[in-house]
Amino acid sequence: WSVGIAAGATGPLGCTALDGGGLPGLVLAARWPATTATLLDSSARRTAFLRRTVEALGWASRIAVAEGRAESLARNPELRTAFRLVVARSFGGPAVTAEIGGAFVEQSGALAVSEPAGAEDRWPHGGLAGLGLSPADLHAGAGARVAVIRRLAEIADRWPRGPGGPAKRPLW
Repeated sequence: WSVGIAAGATGPLGCTALDGGGLPGLVLAARWPATTATLLDSSARRTAFLRRTVEALGWASRIAVAEGRAESLARNPELRTAFRLVVARSFGGPAVTAEIGGAFVEQSGALAVSEPAGAEDRWPHGGLAGLGLSPADLHAGAGARVAVIRRLAEIADRWPRGPGGPAKRPLW
């Protein structure tokens, strides 16, 4: 699928990507062999699996695995606003995904979020603008729906809030 980023046969050109949850990131890494990526998960068991898989596939030079809560890792200077493409599937509600996932997106980069079939537009323009993000551009095709949200402005230091904050008190 295309998320509106310049893509060639080997993937988004010059792309650094982040996937929260890892498994979709493995699929993208296989599809886009020229892309470097970080696979993020808070579970030691799942990150151990991801590390073994990345090593077994010979991708360790281009695919990293980060273990920890996304809210905390989004404040790490090496990861914050460091990715041209961030993909999310079943991460959380729109407010949680935008607040946390958006913190990893570089200027002019994109957050691509899989959307449930038949869902209404769940991405309020005002809420996204407050995080320095564009209105969601919804794409549908071949049984999938994706919301693509771009980084338009710097993200304020207060975002994302600490572990559990975004889920306990969503912005919208």
